[in-house]
Amino acid sequence: MSAAIEQGLRERKKEATRQALYEAALRLALEFGPDRITVDAIADRAGVSRRTFSNYFANKEEALFHADRRRMLLLCGLVRARPAAEPPWTALTAAAAEFYTELGDLDPEWVAQSRLVRRHPSLAAAQVQTFAALERELSDQVAVRFKDQDPSGVRARLVAATFLAVLRVSLNVWLEHPAERRFWDVARDSLDLAGRGFAVPT
Repeated sequence: MSAAIEQGLRERKKEATRQALYEAALRLALEFGPDRITVDAIADRAGVSRRTFSNYFANKEEALFHADRRRMLLLCGLVRARPAAEPPWTALTAAAAEFYTELGDLDPEWVAQSRLVRRHPSLAAAQVQTFAALERELSDQVAVRFKDQDPSGVRARLVAATFLAVLRVSLNVWLEHPAERRFWDVARDSLDLAGRGFAVPT
């Protein structure tokens, strides 16, 4: 077996373990509440040791938000792949449209986790920390598109923060009446409304 194949197998095994820990954390949090579960319980449910858990996640909150981080990294990749000449907000909204159109309806795990966050303020604080790291990465990509128009980097950070806030607020609004519209319909309208403040002057 070649070294490349062995490396690929190891990476797939690691990702499978990471996914199993995330799913175990989410199931336990839904069953007992996030404040009543422990790292040991998550590791036991996933069939691994506490040491193995620590190799993948720093704490239970990080495990719970693994899927959020994975989705946001994918979204960041789509933004990076947009044409370099596109204005920042256009690139962000186009990447979001591609991501959510391909995704289709939100999967039940995502919806369940989002409702869990709404019920538990401690999780909302942890989610903010997760998004803060992704916001920095997103703002770096936005800054490249502003070039010399934003020497301080403030505008890039505002755009990235607003974009993520719009997606978060749109999800909360959609969760209140999920049967009325698709999530992306709510998010698309919200992004259009927020983006008027970042329109490029003609």
